[in-house]
Amino acid sequence: MNQTILDFVMIASVIIGYFVSISLITTSFYKSRANNYLALSLFLIANLTLIEWLGLKTLHIVVEIFTLFRLDFLCAATLFTYFLIQIEHPLLKRRRHKWLYFPFLGSVILEASLFLFDLYGSIYDIIIFYIKDFASIGFNIFLIFWGRKLINKSTSISENKKRWLLRLNLFIIGIITIWIMNRIEIYIFNSTYTSYILWIGMCLFLWWVLYYGVFKLQVISQKEEIHNYLASIKTTTTKTKSKIKDTTTSKVITQLYKLMEEEELYKNPLLSRLDLASRLDTSESYLSQIINQEINKSIIQFVNEYRIKAAKNLLQDPVFNKYSIEAIGMEVGFKSKSAFYSAFKMSLEMSPGAYRKLQQMS
Repeated sequence: MNQTILDFVMIASVIIGYFVSISLITTSFYKSRANNYLALSLFLIANLTLIEWLGLKTLHIVVEIFTLFRLDFLCAATLFTYFLIQIEHPLLKRRRHKWLYFPFLGSVILEASLFLFDLYGSIYDIIIFYIKDFASIGFNIFLIFWGRKLINKSTSISENKKRWLLRLNLFIIGIITIWIMNRIEIYIFNSTYTSYILWIGMCLFLWWVLYYGVFKLQVISQKEEIHNYLASIKTTTTKTKSKIKDTTTSKVITQLYKLMEEEELYKNPLLSRLDLASRLDTSESYLSQIINQEINKSIIQFVNEYRIKAAKNLLQDPVFNKYSIEAIGMEVGFKSKSAFYSAFKMSLEMSPGAYRKLQQMS
């Protein structure tokens, strides 16, 4: 029964890997140069997972042939290229990264040579197998840690994107660690128990990428695109300032409106009452009191009104139709999709998606 469940999880994971790979290169929402390499990496990992599983089940000649081609060489190169593109590393411009694919090409040439000279089963076959196996492990270790170093040193990407890349990198390090343990077990103890751990680890990786990585990273990228576009047109547009009531006499409130409209502090998802009080050179309690007295709102209600207004402007502008609701919510300052939906629905009694559709129909 447990074996049946494991088989089902493995098959589902491989299908998920293929599905995500195809989605990344065919869906406009995900399509990008970086995601093309991520798609190829996931496709190769899905294939490696399938080969690992079939290798435990059967000694079919097709499985053995795919094992000989050492897709792990190619996967390491494509994944490292994905990191280079995401951090916009200068190595890409010099095209030296193409040498990363030489180990895979070399392994194919070696296998072709063994076939042409009918050396399979000879001592040369065994020696070349061990050389490729150890070389592949070393190559993967070198690239994954080099990639991690470059990501940590990068200053051209946002913290959210850096966090995602480092998590992805760490997950791969975990898989490589299990892979090394698997090889130690096979060569020293002549057993394959860790093969199941490696197999499950690769399955978990494919599910994790689908659940967290791909969509979240794309949302972050869209949020950055929206932000950059708004920044580029900011100098050519004039903001409509909120009208301060005649009964307002507090200097603090006047300065608060100025901070919101000129500096757009509401777009900071980590904005707190302490931050606002510090900027206005007053105490938190007095700020809450004066906002409640003169505007008849809490601080969070006041800030969210600006966020909702900014979101409405983006949702009704056809220029931003290609961007996801969550990316727009992040751009205007909400921490999460649920917080954005909750505040928007409370304000307008409809979801952001329904509001967008209503604007498109009108």
